[in-house]
Amino acid sequence: MDLKRKLARLGGAGPGAKPGAKPSLAPEAPEVEASVAPEVRAPPAPVEAPPAEAPPKELDPRLVALRRMLGEWAERQQTAVARRGPAVAPRPGPLPAEPRTTPHGVVHVAERVLPPDHCHGSAPLAEALDVESPLVASLALQPGLAGVDFQRMLFLDTETTGLAGGTGTVPFLVGLAWFEGRSLKVHQLFLRKLGEEAPMLRVLAERMAESSCLVTFNGKSFDWPLLRTRFVLNRVAPPAELPHLDLLHCARRVFKYRGSGTRLVHLEEQVLGYHRVGDVDGSLIPELYFRFLRGAEGSALTPVLEHNVNDLLLLAALLGVLVRRFRASGTEGKDPRDLLGFAGVALRARDYERAHAFARAAAAGDTGAVGVEALALASRLSRRVGDDQTAAANLQRALASARTEQAAPLHLSLAKLYEHDLKDLKRALHHARLCSPAEGPDALRRRVERLERKLSRVSREYPLDFGT
Repeated sequence: MDLKRKLARLGGAGPGAKPGAKPSLAPEAPEVEASVAPEVRAPPAPVEAPPAEAPPKELDPRLVALRRMLGEWAERQQTAVARRGPAVAPRPGPLPAEPRTTPHGVVHVAERVLPPDHCHGSAPLAEALDVESPLVASLALQPGLAGVDFQRMLFLDTETTGLAGGTGTVPFLVGLAWFEGRSLKVHQLFLRKLGEEAPMLRVLAERMAESSCLVTFNGKSFDWPLLRTRFVLNRVAPPAELPHLDLLHCARRVFKYRGSGTRLVHLEEQVLGYHRVGDVDGSLIPELYFRFLRGAEGSALTPVLEHNVNDLLLLAALLGVLVRRFRASGTEGKDPRDLLGFAGVALRARDYERAHAFARAAAAGDTGAVGVEALALASRLSRRVGDDQTAAANLQRALASARTEQAAPLHLSLAKLYEHDLKDLKRALHHARLCSPAEGPDALRRRVERLERKLSRVSREYPLDFGT
């Protein structure tokens, strides 16, 4: 049930009210009948102040919350519409997909080929062909991608009748794209009528058999499981599972410090500099398709097909940009937040030299919270290679600009470093007394007592000889 229906129910009449009666927020005053006979005239009563109005009845808190949610939703919709620009209504006409006869039956297809120099925003599409499979495997944290031939990758994105999942969700548009030479071919399979999925699915299976891997955005969780279910329900043999690169997971790890989320349109604007004009909102796509099934003009689906094409182009452009920046190891890209994200990915991939380069670049470009985290990461990597002095220097630099909640973990790292590696017990004790929130009270007490015992023992073993 949507918010508007809930609001109507909460604002409607309560139990026992007459149908169609409107609720009143304040109780009405009862009418007073005249009780004085007409022949008897009472003396005029003194003028009294009008009775105070009854305080308005308090609204149901659920009603207030729903109204607030509706207001926030309306503001978000207005912001999204303003960002996309005014929608351009397509001219009445046929469906922008032509029927093609295949060995499996008639399939409706929309197709276009983009030249090698085509760019999506600031990113050339053909750059996706220049990716190295070992770098992609490290970026995606999937060692199995290291041997994939990315010259034969298949980009995939679907438009469906809803996001509810289950057998009732149907992918009515399957967008595919692959490279022929250095040109990108976009091939969209359209379901003209429900119940005629089998030919479309068999064409998809043939294309997947010629490809080396799938590249999607959230395809591991949504697109491919949905398509696999449709193969089973339509009794069509599903294709062999392909290595799957889901760019959503890569984007979450790299761009997590931006704070704006990893929605596809946000990445398109912020990373690639591409702003869609007149783009259809994704929440409206199922309704447009149902209108088409009820007899609306086929041209009403033109914005849906364009939306799907842009999603496919974004996949190719984003893959090329991510791998190019990962390859550059911090020498390209000026946003410290992204550099720190790449550093974390390289660290998880055990590419310590690349992680260190990204961490140093992020620390050099930011003096705030991101710089503090970058310096802490650089310290860990310096300590890993035995450069303890540089590790301590990085932590001291981080402390100089750390916020209150960031300082305690830095003190804890310095306490460990000075105690175990640099053997400076006085400094270790100093930092140990300042790392209270980062370590539990019992562990902290044991650490401080241990350092005090060590210092006491050292002072007894090496007493100062003033005579000498």
